[in-house]
Amino acid sequence: MASPASGTRSESDPAAGRPRVAFQGEPGAFSEEGVLSAFASPVAVALPTWRAVFEAIHSGTVDAGVVPIERSQGGSVREIYDLLFEFDEIKIEAEVSVPVHLALLALPGQTLDQIERVYSIAQALDQADAFLRARPWQVMTSYNTAGAAKAIADKSEMGAAAVASARVAPIYGLEVLAQDIQTGAANRTRFVVLAREPLPCEWLTSAMVNGPMKTTLVWAVRNVPGSLYRCLGCFAERKINLSRLESRPSRGVRWEYVFWADMDSEPDSPDCAAALAALLREAVMVRVAGVYHRAAEE
Repeated sequence: MASPASGTRSESDPAAGRPRVAFQGEPGAFSEEGVLSAFASPVAVALPTWRAVFEAIHSGTVDAGVVPIERSQGGSVREIYDLLFEFDEIKIEAEVSVPVHLALLALPGQTLDQIERVYSIAQALDQADAFLRARPWQVMTSYNTAGAAKAIADKSEMGAAAVASARVAPIYGLEVLAQDIQTGAANRTRFVVLAREPLPCEWLTSAMVNGPMKTTLVWAVRNVPGSLYRCLGCFAERKINLSRLESRPSRGVRWEYVFWADMDSEPDSPDCAAALAALLREAVMVRVAGVYHRAAEE
């Protein structure tokens, strides 16, 4: 069952029985789209940082959280791996792939020729780089796509625009000056659903409980020649595909690393169980960070 956070709400509360799901940013952020794609009827809770999302899950203030873990154009979100390693009681319960369509937003009545400054997070600015370089705009980073839009609206800042989702515009009373300004049509962000306890299936959308299984692992190798090679051989010898491999500093010992992998299997399958048993003999630490259904891409 879920954490007790939802049980603190009274039956007269319209949010009673609905999961409280945290995301980083402001309403309209792509992380909120991840929440709405993963959960059937969530109460989305906006928090300022990824760490705040993990802390809210840890404390039971929310039932779950949704955070980005990989961008198709920008690669891994490495801070999320570090937080998963630190908050080891929090597990990945599901994943969702969200298409990223970027738009340029500004106050009503503004035109492209009147824009002087453009705000957004660094990743969104990079994804819209070709469009932004076509004009002599000053480009500045913000903590969140929707947050950039909100700041422009709150300050009634003329001559400014934000790179964000088009769905943000009506939330903050802005207008869309340009649609689909991202480079390429296959831009997506993979989000993971995090929780301390398994989530009730009825909380999740049908897409979250279908599809092939995958497992996310983290392990630490011995600091001896060939240790990583032998660890990877545990999977290769049993023909188990690792669809992702990531290394991160252990933060416990200087210059030592832990390795994260996504395994196209579930731990209970015979080959996978044998691979994990072999890995336990070679590695100094092995932890399963989540077993869940692979996200559909369309």
